[in-house]
Amino acid sequence: MRTGSEPMTARSPLRMRFWLSLWGMVWALAGTVAFAWVGRPGWAAACAVLWLVTVVDMVVIVRHIRQGPHYQPGRDVPPYPPPSER
Repeated sequence: MRTGSEPMTARSPLRMRFWLSLWGMVWALAGTVAFAWVGRPGWAAACAVLWLVTVVDMVVIVRHIRQGPHYQPGRDVPPYPPPSER
């Protein structure tokens, strides 16, 4: 529900999220390999789970980037009225 206080030029920083997610993927994968190499399976599993989370985040980010911009009403559009209570 809109409150009427949203900024006119609000944008999601998807490109920044993309690069930060890529950076996280690289470090999580490096951590997985490094911990597996030194025989720490618990830490390797934790890094693998973190890598999986960053991969899912990357998929969501790329999907949102490919969708393109969406309609955002301007200041001249009043906020939606609150839902009526029954």
